[in-house]
Amino acid sequence: MVAMYTIAGRQVGSHVLAMATLGSAAAIGYFSMGGSKKPADNQPPLNAKSKDEENFIK
Repeated sequence: MVAMYTIAGRQVGSHVLAMATLGSAAAIGYFSMGGSKKPADNQPPLNAKSKDEENFIK
């Protein structure tokens, strides 16, 4: 037997509330990881003495 709760005048089962809670948490986590990515331009400057050395470091 499932525990039933009255929400907004309707009977809702506890398993439905559990699935809604887990789904909401997963959706919030998924959408909070999205968005624009910051460029990786915060690298220290290269102090290479030649073009070959600079290409090797990259």
